[in-house]
Amino acid sequence: MIFREYFSAYYRTVGKLLEALQTGTPTEKELQAIVRRYAFEESAAVILPALKQGQWQLMKEDLTTPIRHTPAMPLTLLEKRWLKAVSLDPRVRLFDFSVEGLEDVEPLFTPQDFRVFDRYGDGDPYEDETYRRHFRTALEAVKTGKPLFIRMKGRKGNDVCAVCMPYKLEYSEKDDKFRLLTRGNRYVTTLNLAKLAECRFHEGVWQNRRGRERREQYAVVLEIHDRRNAMERVMFHFAHFKKQAEKIGREKYRLTLWCDKEDDMELAIRILSFGPMVKVLEPAPMVDLIRKKLIMQKNCGLI
Repeated sequence: MIFREYFSAYYRTVGKLLEALQTGTPTEKELQAIVRRYAFEESAAVILPALKQGQWQLMKEDLTTPIRHTPAMPLTLLEKRWLKAVSLDPRVRLFDFSVEGLEDVEPLFTPQDFRVFDRYGDGDPYEDETYRRHFRTALEAVKTGKPLFIRMKGRKGNDVCAVCMPYKLEYSEKDDKFRLLTRGNRYVTTLNLAKLAECRFHEGVWQNRRGRERREQYAVVLEIHDRRNAMERVMFHFAHFKKQAEKIGREKYRLTLWCDKEDDMELAIRILSFGPMVKVLEPAPMVDLIRKKLIMQKNCGLI
């Protein structure tokens, strides 16, 4: 583990509680709010009783603390090296990520240490300043609920302008691209950020108040032969999907994934990366897509 246990959410939460007790006289309700903010919803039922009852001898029943010094959790050298390595990823620089204090730290690894397979080579231009500006504008719009004015080139080369309400940014691992999901304009629903010529906040009045557009989803059923640790690798690879798994044999599982219709091609590529260990059972369109890609690979001499 790169990060030690005492840097976890519980330790951080207890530190915040002690800091509040040292700087003021918070009520139990206010302490519960701190727990919910820095830990988990159910953590208040564990952390506060343990502190009040003396199980963790850091707080008294009268909501005071014998601790004199404010808790501090400085980073270890290993953690600093890991953070420095993460900071070298150009995608990280799209966010408000500071490397202050890490200037003289040697990274734990560099992007040159990795070779990525099954990824398209025309990913988004993360180093481009215009792209970064558009990304940050879109991200703020998603967080604040502000409408955007966007301009991009249409299929015929003409300028296409639209006002829309963004609600989600998603990243495609296979395409190495960020996409912006919007509502309020039926002609503009999914946008590739790299194709935007202009992206700024809409200065006028936003009239459309419809709810979030629902992307069409469907279930893909896979049969997994658990050889070479295939089941664990599949579950890890598709960790961000809604899914359901059941064991149907000694080394055989059935896995159902719920996927967006727009991601058919990417999903097919990801399934094919597991080779003969994974078989698509349904739906028929996905089975046909897998079959076509295998035929194309065979014709190219790849299999």
